[in-house]
Amino acid sequence: MKYVVVLGDGMADWKIESLGNKTCLEYAKTPNIDKIAPLSEVGKFRTVPAGFNPGSDVANMSVMGFNPKKYYTGRSPLEAVAMGIKLKDTDVTMRANLVTLAGDGAYEDMTMADYSSGEITTAEAAELIAYLKEHLDGDGLTLYPGISYRHCLVVDHGSTGHKLTPPHDISDKKITDYLPAGEGAEKFLALMKKSYELLKNHPVNLRRIKEGKNPANSLWLWGEGTKPMLDDFARKTSLKGGVISAVDLVKGISLLAGMKFISVEGATGNYDTNFKGKAEAAADALINGGLDYVYIHMEAPDECGHHGDVAHKVYSIEKIDGDVVGTLIERLNKSDEDYCMLICPDHPTPCAIKTHVSDPVPYLLYTNKRDLSNGAKRYTEDEAEKTGLFIEDGFTLIDRMLSVK
Repeated sequence: MKYVVVLGDGMADWKIESLGNKTCLEYAKTPNIDKIAPLSEVGKFRTVPAGFNPGSDVANMSVMGFNPKKYYTGRSPLEAVAMGIKLKDTDVTMRANLVTLAGDGAYEDMTMADYSSGEITTAEAAELIAYLKEHLDGDGLTLYPGISYRHCLVVDHGSTGHKLTPPHDISDKKITDYLPAGEGAEKFLALMKKSYELLKNHPVNLRRIKEGKNPANSLWLWGEGTKPMLDDFARKTSLKGGVISAVDLVKGISLLAGMKFISVEGATGNYDTNFKGKAEAAADALINGGLDYVYIHMEAPDECGHHGDVAHKVYSIEKIDGDVVGTLIERLNKSDEDYCMLICPDHPTPCAIKTHVSDPVPYLLYTNKRDLSNGAKRYTEDEAEKTGLFIEDGFTLIDRMLSVK
């Protein structure tokens, strides 16, 4: 039996008036998923335990079968691992976004205009981070460049417990009430302020403004954590596993769990990603590549949710249905492999509020070997609710999947 997870990050949503009071999943044309839904087990599960912020770190960890209460040490350490940063036990890491702040007054009175600086290119970001490193590295602080707007700060002999807000949680809001707080947080606020002074007139940003793009005019620190440890996936499940994603966070989880990370050309982490290429790579790995389990992570619906972009969120779901689910079913059926497919989001990212919520999410479990149906007609939030099937501890859903033989 081969196992494949199709994870549409942030795919679940609330009802949207412009879609006729439907969610994006309800509105989207999904003929491939519609075909298998009446033969599948459909229900809801909780990916974010009580007391945890509804981040993709916690939620993806749950879907992969790792209990966040046992394993979670913060978001940024997972990304640091993916970036190849060697962490000491005494290090504390922070995610360092390049963001766009708007306003003419004091730093504290500015507005979070864009948490991703207009999806700044990795090349432009590398130039800005290199410039910031010249002026900000030192006194136990080291910046590391990442992809697009996503970067990392490592604090030598650091401490945790600071109040740090994800920038995508405060889109279009004044930052006054969301600045770093807690013991020792003043040095992080000072770093953010200094980054603004350094970046606001940098040639890269002046060029971006001239081109009508958002400037990357400040660092924003959040997601602190310490060196993580995960159990080996193969020892845990007796399966050889692999992961496909354009996001360092998910790559970090895969590397810590000893899973194979599969790179796909054109994987961007947005709605222009190579959806079909991800599915083809997963099918190749399962059919000819010696893997038993592949986790395909697609960030596109989440990014669209953060931007309140309903049209492209629907588009992303339709691409997942056609290019990913359709391709997988065709390839796996032709191979004569017995397989089980899990389709789910990690958390909802409602377009109405442009951020994550911790609501339970719908899942679909399908196998070509037997009928798992429990009454659902489609794969939607409402249909999942109607079945009455609910899994409280989301990290146990993988056991339900792997029990399909």
